Amino acid sequence: MQSKIGLFFGSFNPIHIGHMVIANWFVEYTDLEKIWFVVSPQNPFKEKKNLLADHHRLALVRVAIEDDPRFWVTDIEFKMPQPSYTIDTLTYLEEKYPDKKFVLIAGSDQLPTFNKWKNPDRILELYHLYIYSRPGYQGGEYEDHPAVRFFDVPQMEISSTFIRKSIKAGKDMRYMLPEKVWKYMREMHFYE
Repeated sequence: MQSKIGLFFGSFNPIHIGHMVIANWFVEYTDLEKIWFVVSPQNPFKEKKNLLADHHRLALVRVAIEDDPRFWVTDIEFKMPQPSYTIDTLTYLEEKYPDKKFVLIAGSDQLPTFNKWKNPDRILELYHLYIYSRPGYQGGEYEDHPAVRFFDVPQMEISSTFIRKSIKAGKDMRYMLPEKVWKYMREMHFYE
């Protein structure tokens, strides 16, 4: 039987406790056996200028999850053509890991633009989307789609943007980040 893996895509710029809460919830309260953090080099819908270097963001995720065997991080998208597209990553992962069944984890804020993704119909035909609620975003046209499941995951009003701006302003953000991530960022002077 295939093990069921949740793919949590993101720039993780930086990874914070909100990400960790979401990943922990999905592995504890759904049928997902593990969560793989897929660090994206560039979101086609976002500008790259505020992005910490790929290897640094990957290192931050690694230190955040290194003590938890339920989590894994992959840099698979770093080796793919840019910008990276979810369908291409899924196809590659499925070929590389035929013993695994992959599920996408995404916030409901992704759904309004999901029809602009590359091959959205193909994604829904081949994969399931596990959607966590984000304030102000509903399911829209995907509300009743059989490949889309909605989950009421605890919400934290924390964003990587807020953390970056706060650090730049000299604020102490230690409790919004995994402890090892905070220490690593301080040592490297990230976002200052």
